Amino acid sequence: MILRFSPAPGIVAALASAVLFGASTPFAKLLLANGVNAWLLASLLYLGSGVGLFAFRLTRKLLRREAAEAPLTRAELPWLFLVVLSGGVAGPVLLMLGLAGTPASTASLLLNVEGLATLAIAWIAFRENVDRRLLLGAAAILSGAVLLSWSGGPTGGGLGALAVIGACLAWGIDNNFTRKLSAADPVQIAMLKGLAAGTTNLILALALGASFPAPAMLGAAALVGLLGYGISLALFVLAMRHLGTARSGAYFSTAPFIGALLSIPMFGEPLSVPLILAGLLMAVGLWLHLSEAHEHEHTHLALEHAHRHIHDAHHQHEHEPGVDPRAPHSHRHRHAPMVHRHAHYPDLHHRHSHPH
Repeated sequence: MILRFSPAPGIVAALASAVLFGASTPFAKLLLANGVNAWLLASLLYLGSGVGLFAFRLTRKLLRREAAEAPLTRAELPWLFLVVLSGGVAGPVLLMLGLAGTPASTASLLLNVEGLATLAIAWIAFRENVDRRLLLGAAAILSGAVLLSWSGGPTGGGLGALAVIGACLAWGIDNNFTRKLSAADPVQIAMLKGLAAGTTNLILALALGASFPAPAMLGAAALVGLLGYGISLALFVLAMRHLGTARSGAYFSTAPFIGALLSIPMFGEPLSVPLILAGLLMAVGLWLHLSEAHEHEHTHLALEHAHRHIHDAHHQHEHEPGVDPRAPHSHRHRHAPMVHRHAHYPDLHHRHSHPH
């Protein structure tokens, strides 16, 4: 059987996630420049995302327009805990500390390391298929990051850059743990992560002597957090559902270019030759990822799970009367074994092994 498969929903979600997160970096630096404590800012960004998404879910419930998504299960809570610990506590704190001592454009482009860490962990630890084209793309992105670190200006390296790289490693771990949750409601995942991580960081920041900024700064941090952390994460979870972890991380590598682009007018940073060359190398790496085509005959083993879906070649099952199989809906369902051929990504239904 030959099918046509479009990764467009995952690509759009991944790029939109990247735009929102990339834009949050220079705005977070602007908040730091206005005296907001780095650790406290990390907590406010996640609390803004958690509270904002909670209000969104509550509004949808009151209007009876809830999304047809599968809720998190008890078995998935340990993975959520690891997601909060790595990506919600360690990652943002390291990024805020890094931004405090690094130019925003340099920090923004160094955030490409997150995509490389995500890809490497997905390939080595979770055995997700990564072909030669993806590895060449990763090498191009890494070359750009090395060039940037080597000639990024008088304040382009040091402990600040190491802290940004540490944040990227923490988020790379976080992304691969989040893969285990990608069948569940992405808004619920982002909301719970924001509330848990924000509360934890707030307690730690206040215990270390941080004080709340002016109300205007609080509101600005909450808005940046809702857009750059909450909605961005929800979109990234959707991308992983369609594309897998490594590919979603590759698309997400566009985030630093958004941050660097905004940093030039916001902070008057120069458009230097090393910055342009590093950006070109990273762009080549991203193009290699974007132009990948993966197609072969593959076997689907029997599988039972719950997620948002419509009826297509991978979803053919019976419903009780009143359920429209053509409309998005969510319930636990079983997939029968199947063998067919079509272009695909390692999404929820294509996490099979490949010969190396």
